[in-house]
Amino acid sequence: MWRLWLLFDPRRALVAVAAFLFALALLIHFILLSTDRFNWLEGAAADAGAQVQMIEPSPTDVKLV
Repeated sequence: MWRLWLLFDPRRALVAVAAFLFALALLIHFILLSTDRFNWLEGAAADAGAQVQMIEPSPTDVKLV
């Protein structure tokens, strides 16, 4: 493994890996923001129009143990 670092400068390699991971993280977050399900910025506004219906069980559906 140490011979690999003789081919590459460790500082440049680590900076390149960090830059790549940062760019990948930005890409993943922007892809998620473009979807309706995972858009956490406009998610509350989109869900405000949705109606939530509560379903209550009838007394005959409840089993006493």
